[in-house]
Amino acid sequence: MLVIGIAGGSGSGKTTVVKAITKQLSGRVVVIPQDSYYKDSSHLPIEERQKINFDHPDAIDWKLLCQQVRELKQGRTIEQPVYSYITCSRSKTETVTVEPAEVIIVEGILIFTCKELRDQTNIKIFVDADSDDRLMRIMVRDMEERGRTLEMAIDHYQETVKPMHLQFIEPSKRYADIIIPQGGHNKVAIDIISTTVEEALHRLEKKKK
Repeated sequence: MLVIGIAGGSGSGKTTVVKAITKQLSGRVVVIPQDSYYKDSSHLPIEERQKINFDHPDAIDWKLLCQQVRELKQGRTIEQPVYSYITCSRSKTETVTVEPAEVIIVEGILIFTCKELRDQTNIKIFVDADSDDRLMRIMVRDMEERGRTLEMAIDHYQETVKPMHLQFIEPSKRYADIIIPQGGHNKVAIDIISTTVEEALHRLEKKKK
């Protein structure tokens, strides 16, 4: 199995890249989003939950994420947690059953900050984009998906997203094997990555024989 890590700032176009690679490798890919692995905060009052810094590495349950990636690599099915940004808590009754596949894509803004997870990946990709482009996408997402007003979205960007990007996400770019400029709209880069993945899979298959 091949594990691909795809990182980049919020609103950089990671999801677009993941979808493009998944489409080109149809039926051979499973995607593990970092956002499913935020630590459960249901024990905290709702006011405290809303203050959680989701852009800080400490917000992620790295132990569970790394464990489930290992299990997939071993050919085992996992029960992926379900996390809600609205309630800031992990579901106690619902999980997503994920079957192993030839290619495991782990996607998220902070995944390269975790050495254990980096060590499990065969190819590390960083999706880069201008801060202005990322800001616009973040504004839309925060209002449409996370119930924030425009003012709340701007405050969140200035107080949390931007400083955490500069402190943790941008520096993690140095771990990348491939950097994709222009976010998820760089078709040439996506085609090259898909070809690289195909070649890596072919080499793995030859080793098995």
